[in-house]
Amino acid sequence: MTRVLSDFIGRWTIARQISHVGAGTAVFSGHADWTPSHDGLDYLETGVLEIAGHPAMQSQQSYRWEADLNVYFADGRFFHKVPATGGMTQHWCDPDAYSVDYDFADWPNWSTRWQVQGPRKNYQMTTQYRPD
Repeated sequence: MTRVLSDFIGRWTIARQISHVGAGTAVFSGHADWTPSHDGLDYLETGVLEIAGHPAMQSQQSYRWEADLNVYFADGRFFHKVPATGGMTQHWCDPDAYSVDYDFADWPNWSTRWQVQGPRKNYQMTTQYRPD
């Protein structure tokens, strides 16, 4: 099924694992809120990031989603386009490559799997979303 912007409106519980090659796994838990604003949605993610051997820390990220499912960083730079039926897309941030697979097969539960590689980066980040 094809996803449209309005499908994401509301609060979602998120659970994320970040697996760094040779450096262990970090865990993030929190919420993602998609709120209507102008002709799109403002995305705000808040939660707690836990890294083994370090104190837990508060974490926050924001993006702008538009009707065509283009996603922008908070400063207005283009990030990537969400495939409406799920699947792969990419973002290049020199010198790092970001590939993401959107999986909407179990909607309204869905997930993303990012693979990030660069001179100082090599990790996979998997996030599960479910309606709150």
